[in-house]
Amino acid sequence: MDPTLLFIAGGAAAIGFYMAWSIGANDVANSMATAVGAKAITFKQAVLIAGILNFAGAILLGPHVAGTIKGGIVKSSIIADPHTLLLGFVASLLAAALWVTLSTWRELPISTTHSVIGALIGFGIIAGGVSSIDWTVMGKVASSWVLSPVVGCIIAFFVFKIIVKTIFAKDEPVKAAKIVGPLAIGVTAFLIVSSLFLKTKLSEMSGVSDLPQVLLISTVISAIACIIATVLLRNVEAKSVEDYATVEGIFRKLQIVTSCYVAFSHGANDVANAIAPVAAIIPLAKGEMSLTAGIPTELLALGGIGIALGCMTWGRRVMKTVGGRITSLTNTRGFSVDFAAATTVLVASKLGLPISTSHTVVGAVIGVGLARGLEAVDLSIIKKIVVSWLLTVPIAAATSAVIFICLRAIVG
Repeated sequence: MDPTLLFIAGGAAAIGFYMAWSIGANDVANSMATAVGAKAITFKQAVLIAGILNFAGAILLGPHVAGTIKGGIVKSSIIADPHTLLLGFVASLLAAALWVTLSTWRELPISTTHSVIGALIGFGIIAGGVSSIDWTVMGKVASSWVLSPVVGCIIAFFVFKIIVKTIFAKDEPVKAAKIVGPLAIGVTAFLIVSSLFLKTKLSEMSGVSDLPQVLLISTVISAIACIIATVLLRNVEAKSVEDYATVEGIFRKLQIVTSCYVAFSHGANDVANAIAPVAAIIPLAKGEMSLTAGIPTELLALGGIGIALGCMTWGRRVMKTVGGRITSLTNTRGFSVDFAAATTVLVASKLGLPISTSHTVVGAVIGVGLARGLEAVDLSIIKKIVVSWLLTVPIAAATSAVIFICLRAIVG
């Protein structure tokens, strides 16, 4: 292999790790901001939990989305030169990582998914023209970007309304919460377990892959989780007839579970943003056209570690925006946000759609705010966030194009 290309491939792994760190720094807000904002857990507890579960999600479910980003956006049939593709993927990684870092510094929860895909489009157009981009795949991805915040908003709105109707509107809200809360945890457990056994490494290792088997195991574990939650809450007593503070205390415990659910889902979807380009670069450095090959587990691990470190070192900045500036969050509201966002992201991950976790969570936070009335949402913060979303793809694309042109001029 050409020593220069070998150096670039090694550098790409480092840039991929940097991108993973940037994702962890920006997107930790997506998984734990509501829990911290609602005071269910401390910041230190949040970043530790988020780091571990993001890593687990990356390893177990990451390949689904990584495959789309690695080989589904840029057509290798148009840009058939491995050398050009290699430089392009390096440029895309670096451009995306720089924009995510800048946004994190500005405390804005942008889409790391938009950043990477925008960067891929930028280099692809420069290298092979508009026809080098698979616009059919891009159309599906772009539609998921629009749908994800809307779906997150709708689910969060209705989950919170259900909580209000089944708990807060009852004569004995604490008693109602001791029934509804465990059922919600059971549903959460069912969704997580079923996702773990449907076309994943765990299903291959365990031999459990048939849908009836998966549904049975998920149902059993869901029932166990529901029973455990019921037992843990059995001694909680109301201090008065309308004891809403105790209800929030119950959901403070339950929200820790749903925050873990978001962190796991986030690792499953967003690790692709960091390691998919690296997975393409390594064979390209050897002169091999292998954009559709599998994603190595060690690369998923590299991305998972990078995300975990990003969570722990710089995650506080964006967390402040999502956890407290869009709308006031209580534990019941935070629970609704977490459940809605994680469910949306996890389903998208299973479908191989690289959606924006940031968009989904922000949409869910808005949904909970709207359930209390439009005045409960800080529209000025929403405006800043939406502007940053709209700028992400063009800025990442332009930056990637410039870096690609520079690399091509330097390396030749």
